[in-house]
Amino acid sequence: METANSRMAGQYDVVVVGGGAAGLSAAVSLGRALRSVLVIDAGEPRNAPAAGVHNFLSRDGINPTELLSLGRDEAIHYGADVVDGEAVAARLTGEQRTTAEPGTAAQPAFEVDLSDGSTVAACRLLVTTGVVDILPDVEGIRERWGKDVLHCPYCHGWEVRNKAIGILGSVPMALHQTMLFRQWSPSITLFLNDIVEPTEEQWEQLAARAITVVEGKVRSLDVSDDALAGVVLESGKVVPVDALVAGPRVEARSGVLESLGISTVEHPMGVGRHVEVSQPGGATSVPGVYAAGNVTDLTGQVMASAASGTMAAAAINADLMLEETTLAVEAARLAVRM
Repeated sequence: METANSRMAGQYDVVVVGGGAAGLSAAVSLGRALRSVLVIDAGEPRNAPAAGVHNFLSRDGINPTELLSLGRDEAIHYGADVVDGEAVAARLTGEQRTTAEPGTAAQPAFEVDLSDGSTVAACRLLVTTGVVDILPDVEGIRERWGKDVLHCPYCHGWEVRNKAIGILGSVPMALHQTMLFRQWSPSITLFLNDIVEPTEEQWEQLAARAITVVEGKVRSLDVSDDALAGVVLESGKVVPVDALVAGPRVEARSGVLESLGISTVEHPMGVGRHVEVSQPGGATSVPGVYAAGNVTDLTGQVMASAASGTMAAAAINADLMLEETTLAVEAARLAVRM
């Protein structure tokens, strides 16, 4: 459990659970604010299958693993500890201050348990554990995920522009995705997959945009020479496509938050479950616990997740500052009375 330059201590100002763009951005900001920070990273980034990160200013196209490696180096440079491990639960310490004590430091409010049996204390907790993509039950999708099976036009649309793109009817957003991807290609095919039922208005929109609609349930993908060649229906018919848009159901990795009594809720767009926070600082319903990144914003891209981590860091630092100021005033008043 060691970083490049330090060993995990027993107590920190802030423990960040999750070492993706949100968590590392928060660690950099908190480190620059002279806070002691620990990042616990389970090493399961959502975008690992993708070849590159897009719409990230000055880093467009960078490999996701390389981006996180650079982020780790920056966090460590500013004094953060970054460890590979899995946080499994957290709890309030139950310590209550009844009188002012010498000093002005905030007191540990949480303990975080790791899967290896170790425990670390934190004054504040930031959860940036991201999400899990629950893919449609179609043979071959998982193997092509992040390659030529896609979900976000802003992340991957440029790479498949002007190609034959299929849209798999698997989630409520399928028709919205269909219309969006029409921006990137004139050759769009919507597979209803016995799930999507367009309204009369939507049929009119599909026709107006010259979008092909295929009825029938999708069985599998046709792959040739390590590239998607088509979509196979239950009837056996193969419809040629170069890329397939398959919207997953997205579930927040919320185990640590759940252990503190913070539950997920259904996203208003019907794409999955997320944790509600008080934006832009990421405060949850439990004082001292914050969340940022995709665990709260299911549709956020990498740059948005990084920005939310930075905003959460600022909110956490301000929260700690207020507590430390209160403690300093209490200590000063106690000294006068003595």
